[in-house]
Amino acid sequence: MLQNAHIVIADDEKNGRRMLEIILNKLGYQVTTAVDGLEAFEIIRNTSVDLLITDLRMPKMDGLALLAALRQENIDIPVIVVTAYGTVENAVAAMKQGAFDFIVRPLDIEQVQMVVNHALENCRLKQENIFLRDQLNNHGLDEFIGQSQVMHDIYDLIKQVAPSKTSVFISGETGTGKELVASVIHRYSERSGLFVPVNCAAIPENMLESELFGYVRGAFTGADKDRMGKFELAHQGTLFLDEITEMRPELQAKLLRVLQENTIERLGSNRSFEIDTRIITATNRNPRLAVKEGSLREDIFYRLNVFNISLPSLRDRGEDILLLANTFIDKYRKHLGYPDLQLSTAACEILTSYNWPGNVRELQNIMERAVVLSRGVKIDEEHLPHELIYADDPPEMQFQSIDNDLERSVANLEISMINNALKQAKGSKSKAARSLNISERTLWYKFKKYQIDSTQDLKS
Repeated sequence: MLQNAHIVIADDEKNGRRMLEIILNKLGYQVTTAVDGLEAFEIIRNTSVDLLITDLRMPKMDGLALLAALRQENIDIPVIVVTAYGTVENAVAAMKQGAFDFIVRPLDIEQVQMVVNHALENCRLKQENIFLRDQLNNHGLDEFIGQSQVMHDIYDLIKQVAPSKTSVFISGETGTGKELVASVIHRYSERSGLFVPVNCAAIPENMLESELFGYVRGAFTGADKDRMGKFELAHQGTLFLDEITEMRPELQAKLLRVLQENTIERLGSNRSFEIDTRIITATNRNPRLAVKEGSLREDIFYRLNVFNISLPSLRDRGEDILLLANTFIDKYRKHLGYPDLQLSTAACEILTSYNWPGNVRELQNIMERAVVLSRGVKIDEEHLPHELIYADDPPEMQFQSIDNDLERSVANLEISMINNALKQAKGSKSKAARSLNISERTLWYKFKKYQIDSTQDLKS
């Protein structure tokens, strides 16, 4: 949450304004109220405002006209629309014009707090993204996205090692960006040759040697002409050997000889070539464990591991998740010609609580899919894969963390009421939410808070 954030409430109904003002003041926000869209517009144009909460039906200037006026003036603040139950389609129309989210009357305090916090957090991330982009551009590392300290440490390592010819060993889980790091090291080095990536796991074992070293005509069946290998192709450049632990040990021994002598021989030839090739290697396994298990020779590991860069998993840089997600959304919505596209509160909750075994690559693929499914409207939980929505919550969200007796009693009561409502509604979430007099979004929040299995069979 932005500390001391300034929120403007635009509503022609006095009671509605007052209710929201009381809620937001209790949450620590600075609040200014307006009786119509025109007054709100003048306040926003002449004052520093972090968030607008507006009704849709107002005199002089309604909510949609207010949205249009803000966009015309290039005033980029998040807007939350207030709508009555049963008129959600009006809020959807507002979101198509750039509103961040909506809240439904009668107001649910938890829902208001959750939506407002996410809107302000999204605003903060967008501002930091712009700042970070500027900083990374100044550093020459604009390919990377991340504001966490661990990523800044990675940027520093890259800047230190790039100008040298030192061999680099990159370790990290699948999808953490090992090839990207290798390519950036090459790009900001002083080497004039090519960056040549080779995935040792993707090339059949009997073909990898000829791919690396090349061959002469007649070296083996099918070798009908001389062919240059990747080492020669990367002369005065960088050869990136990804998944080095998948290379068979005898080929690793030949690689070691190349590193020691800086010469190679094509298969079927006795002629040696001198090469000036920088080697960067990577693995998604623990390299020391791979040495112990015998899939990585100890001598080649110590030869390659001159400078080590260990990339963090996405779950270890959780503060970057929404920053990355919004960056990917912006990329793919531009390709499809969609207007500004936002993540809903529920989608943000799901993305930040998921474990991300596939790391940044998995997040990028899921965001591309979500943008396509959204059809240019807000990205919600329905646009995310089921394995994200129903993934186990992280330890810090577990109900066992509630140690206050009063809180635990209240929680137990809420759990009992929710389970009973679900049973009466035969598993229907929308019916259960209505019977509890809360929004369906709040019900989903309770599922996650108390780890209630929303998929349980309650129809019997």
